[in-house]
Amino acid sequence: GDAYHDQLAFSGHYDRPDDIDRVAALGVRTLRYPMLWESLAGCREDDARWRWYDAQLTRMRELGLDPILGLVHHGSGPRDTNLLDVGFADGLAMFARQVAARYPWVTRFTPVNEPLTTARFSALYGLWYPHRRDEASCLRAMLNQVRATRLAMAAIRSITSHAQLVQTEDLGKTHSTPPLGYQADFENERRWLTYDLLTGRVLPGHRMYEHARSVGVSEMEIADAVGDGCAPDIVGVNHYITSERWLDERIERYPPRCHGGNGRQRYADVEAVRARAEGAAGLEVMLKEAWERYHIPLAVTEVHMGCTREHQLRWLDEAWDAAFTLRDKGVDVRAVTAWGLLGAHDWSSLLTRIDGQYESGVFDIRSPRPRPTALAHMVRGLAIDAGYDHPALDEPGWWKRADRLAYGSSRDADRSARASGSTMVFPRTILITGASGTLGSAFARICGERGLTVCPVSRSRLDITNIDAIEKTLHETRAWAIVNTAGYVRVDDAEAERRSCRRVNVDGAANIAAACANYGIRYVTFSSDLVFDGRKRVPYVEGDRPSPLNTYGDTKAEAERRVVALCPDALIVRTAAFFGLWDSANFLTQALALLASGVPHVAADDLQISPTFVPDLVNTTLDLLIDSERGVWHLANSGALSWAELARRAASLAGLDVSLVQPRSHRDCDWAARRPAYSALGSERGSIMPSLENALERYVAHKPWASHAHLRHRIHDGVRARAV
Repeated sequence: GDAYHDQLAFSGHYDRPDDIDRVAALGVRTLRYPMLWESLAGCREDDARWRWYDAQLTRMRELGLDPILGLVHHGSGPRDTNLLDVGFADGLAMFARQVAARYPWVTRFTPVNEPLTTARFSALYGLWYPHRRDEASCLRAMLNQVRATRLAMAAIRSITSHAQLVQTEDLGKTHSTPPLGYQADFENERRWLTYDLLTGRVLPGHRMYEHARSVGVSEMEIADAVGDGCAPDIVGVNHYITSERWLDERIERYPPRCHGGNGRQRYADVEAVRARAEGAAGLEVMLKEAWERYHIPLAVTEVHMGCTREHQLRWLDEAWDAAFTLRDKGVDVRAVTAWGLLGAHDWSSLLTRIDGQYESGVFDIRSPRPRPTALAHMVRGLAIDAGYDHPALDEPGWWKRADRLAYGSSRDADRSARASGSTMVFPRTILITGASGTLGSAFARICGERGLTVCPVSRSRLDITNIDAIEKTLHETRAWAIVNTAGYVRVDDAEAERRSCRRVNVDGAANIAAACANYGIRYVTFSSDLVFDGRKRVPYVEGDRPSPLNTYGDTKAEAERRVVALCPDALIVRTAAFFGLWDSANFLTQALALLASGVPHVAADDLQISPTFVPDLVNTTLDLLIDSERGVWHLANSGALSWAELARRAASLAGLDVSLVQPRSHRDCDWAARRPAYSALGSERGSIMPSLENALERYVAHKPWASHAHLRHRIHDGVRARAV
């Protein structure tokens, strides 16, 4: 619509003056930084907003951090202008001069980020303001932004004569079936339009010149944008996995949301990596093509993927390797940018909705202070030592795997990978104990999906109460981490089997901790909400003192103390009340199965818990493991409710009869072990799990009782967006 979406506000950056110190500690020397026209237009020189930027840039200068100031970033200027307004360019030039005069020591600028991408999304697809949907408007928005760039740089250079233009653009490539080769050729020529205009190449005879004239753009409009040229000092290439497209006239192979056309032919438009057997061409090809076309120094100005942590590492690693490969061949590549230091908000909907969807980046801002992720360790390693190693890098990203194809045969991708010589030798493994249980089997499954090599061992293969057996297994498996899901889990039986429960939950966990400390192996083990006595009426956080009511909780609390003492770097995850997709023994699956059959289900309504969706628990734990997090973390889907209310909420989402849920006091359940009346889990370290409502929607949508078609479609689209 007409709303402004400010990523800096979403991330809390305006309220954290120490963010610049946090960035400088990474060892980077140059920082793309926004000083957006929209946020400062109309402000007096002594306005608080200007003074805020003064403080940020002063601190950068003190720390030796060289800024590249961005003035318009997928925006359209203040409210009195837009991309199609004739005054847009002159207005930006005036603002640019104001910025240069205030900060004459700043020498690098990006007046307008990704002009072509912004023009397409704003004036061809109608997604962003001013929401036009025609070719002529798209080209005029493009020309207006390029003219604005040229005039802005002239204004800046009138003050700082040696100021440099760092021009960014997404150089996505289009692939197609033979019948759509003409459309792919057109889009592959159009993708250079930003740089061709700035280098003064769009003249009569240029394909885009003739195209613009054919849709009604005048010679004067083109000439006014091109002027006498304003060649970039740096050609900045922004790189995303979704940028490369595949066009296919066989639309029956693709879902309707992918169908489109050009007025001449109908076709599907999907991500090349999901449909093309050869996969995407990749960054190295893009950079090489840009160098051969312009012979202007290059930089990779955005590298980001919204995905799980190991794939984020692999994506950045691939970009770094591509840059160095080309440097070795004589291509002048100056930098690689780890884009989205503070993550990104609502890009899963291309900023068309405010859903609260957050993708972490180099830092995760869902903690009280931005928490460095594995990407932060990687950036620091690359910036300071020009190298970085992590076991997750032993294997390729999902975009290199055969199962990446959503459309087409994985056999084709297999053949393509073999032909390219893509092989992986002896990757380091994650050892999973208790692999036959609910949690252990979920870890094995999800690690496989994420491309993390695992060695799952069941209780029968590895007795964790035997330290010699643990060390022997470590030698055999080349493990870099152990995820301990083995344990005595029968809470009520534990009251009569105290010794057995303690032997596994305490001695076993401690034995693994000692081995991990001895061999320098990462360690994850699990604890429970039952370490608390329930006297609180607000969610328990990591710093609350354990005070268990039953034997099971007592063994978990003792295990925590032993593990920390033996292996201070261990990650201890407290969690609760599992429900999941792949086992039939959990409370919620059993409850909904009964309700779907018309059978009433009795559930306690006087115990407050924090239910935990197993896939969320596993994925979040793996991210924390890869991030090298340590100490106690509380991981449960946010929310506190009773067992009965949990069953009612899930039943409602599944379209089942909620009245069949029969609430009872837990005292009527004939449990041998005492339970805390309130054991909801919160976190003082970071709320990094999805909400319970979100988890329940995804759970219900994947089960046979998911009767609401609209819910299934909604969840499918959401999961697809996050995966992309």
